[in-house]
Amino acid sequence: MNWPNGITLLRVALIPAILYFVLISGSHYELIALGLFVLAAITDAVDGYLARRQRDETNLGRFADPIADKILIISVLLAFVQLQEISAVPVIIIVAREFLVTGLRTVIGTQGVVLGASLWGKLKTLSQMGLVFVLLSRGAFHWDADGVKAILIPLVVAITVISGIEYFYRFRKLLGRIS
Repeated sequence: MNWPNGITLLRVALIPAILYFVLISGSHYELIALGLFVLAAITDAVDGYLARRQRDETNLGRFADPIADKILIISVLLAFVQLQEISAVPVIIIVAREFLVTGLRTVIGTQGVVLGASLWGKLKTLSQMGLVFVLLSRGAFHWDADGVKAILIPLVVAITVISGIEYFYRFRKLLGRIS
C-alpha cells in the first residue's frame, strides 16, 4: 500500500456518499454530490501523477485505478438513469465497453501483458467524467442542460466505443495467438 493506492481507495470510498447525495432531493444535496464528484475526479489525476512521479507504480494500482474509475462513472450514470436524466441505452453501451475491455485486460494479463491506458482511453474517461459533471451541475445550479446533453451523450458514447475498439485493435495479434 502506498499513497497513490490510498488515494485510489479514497475515490472508491467517496462513491456511496456521491450516490446518496445524487439520489436524495434538494439542490444543496446536488451541490454536495457535485463537490464530492469533483474531489473524486481530482483523485483520479493525483494518484496516477504521484505513482509516476514517485516511481511507485504497483500492480494493485494498475488494477484498482481503472476499476475505481469504472465504478465511479457507472454508479453515477445508473443513478441518473433511475432519475430519468439519461436514457439507459448509452449507459448500457458504456457498461458493455467496460466489461469487454476489463475482459481483454484479464486475458492479456495471463500472458504477462499489462493494458495501460491509451490516449483514447484517457479521452473516454475524461469525456465520461465531463458528462457526469454536466448532469450533476444541472441539478446543483438549476440550468437547462438538455442541449448540452443532446450533444455530449452521443459524443461520449462514440469516444467510449472508439476507445474500446482501439484496445482490441492494438492487441489483435496477441489475442489471435492465444485464442
